[in-house]
Amino acid sequence: MWRGPCRGPAHAPAGEGARFYQACPVAATRVHALRRGQALRLPGLERLFKVYAFAHGLRAITRLREPAMRLSVRPILFCLSLLCLPALAAPVAGLYQVREAVADQQPETRDAAMQRALQTLVQRLTGDAEALQSAKLEGLRQDPQQIVSQYGYEGDVLLVEFDPASTERQLRQAGLALWGANRPAILTWWLAESAEGSQLIGESQGPATMLRDAAQHRGLPLRLPLADLSEQLLATPEALAANDPQALREASERYAADALLAVQASESGGTWQATWRLWLGDEREQGKAEAADPAALADAVLLAVSQRLAPRFLVKPGAAESLTLVIEGADLSRFAALERLLEPFAARLQAIDGQRLTYQVNASPEQLRAQLALGQLQEVAEPQGAAAPVDSADAGTEAAPQVLPRSNQLRFRW
Repeated sequence: MWRGPCRGPAHAPAGEGARFYQACPVAATRVHALRRGQALRLPGLERLFKVYAFAHGLRAITRLREPAMRLSVRPILFCLSLLCLPALAAPVAGLYQVREAVADQQPETRDAAMQRALQTLVQRLTGDAEALQSAKLEGLRQDPQQIVSQYGYEGDVLLVEFDPASTERQLRQAGLALWGANRPAILTWWLAESAEGSQLIGESQGPATMLRDAAQHRGLPLRLPLADLSEQLLATPEALAANDPQALREASERYAADALLAVQASESGGTWQATWRLWLGDEREQGKAEAADPAALADAVLLAVSQRLAPRFLVKPGAAESLTLVIEGADLSRFAALERLLEPFAARLQAIDGQRLTYQVNASPEQLRAQLALGQLQEVAEPQGAAAPVDSADAGTEAAPQVLPRSNQLRFRW
């Protein structure tokens, strides 16, 4: 979502935004082009943005103390930081769009496909195959179209667009925990084995479409390696089956993904089978799947992966509390990525002090830790002297006050 007063050189805003356009007109042209979806590239532009940002952005902001003044420059920071986003959790495109195969366009066929689309959507958002069976969703099961914004046909596929606001409202009223659109980008090493040998599926190969379709169907941001000669030689069955795939980790660094998925798929007796292993940070998940054909196998594997990941990031109704979040080591290149990570928690920027950002968020500590781990942020201990003092019960004594850590504050840094 585009925020703030960055509306292009022809519509320069007042205040801080006006000074931004006057002082950096080339950068303003870049922002205006980004808003129109153009890939405008000018020599040295990224360096220009960084120099301007540090000279006229963070230094000036640290002198602002009034909330209205401080927050007025927040949109400008967001606009600047869009140019140099690091690779973090990826927003899922088409999260509320579901495609279901149909044999014809008869009303009965359409209604059955609409039911399947609703089941697919609810499972994407909750990670729970049984969530739609909640008694509180009886009305929605009987009439899925109450949350459908539009639908149509593309050949033998029914394309259903669900309304995000209506969908989330109904599911939250039913007491379901939801998984937001920002999800771990998964680099997938998919090794297809056959009697002729094994082949690593790369991003430009034919089977890649099958894997992308399955990932979209299950609401996961998928990335594939190039599968060049060096990677084909590296991706052996032994490497993919290793408990610690150090070689795959090193080869995956250039793709800047959040999670690593290794899959060995093969056909036996007319049935396709797969063994998969998923690494997210230092944690590992694994499982097996089987299906009648390669496309169904890809869907089964990614469904299982989605079900394992979802519980880590679900935002549960009633489990959230008001927390103070302090981010250290922030800079403009990380600001927009941080804003994306904090979207599910209604984050409000409270203060900026040099490279320290202070937010107020609504989340549980566990949810917040899991989400920030996607941005490679590390939790740090509260500095000495920052804890809350507790008055002594005996006012006449001179003993030092008891100091307790602040339970509602979390600190992270890059």
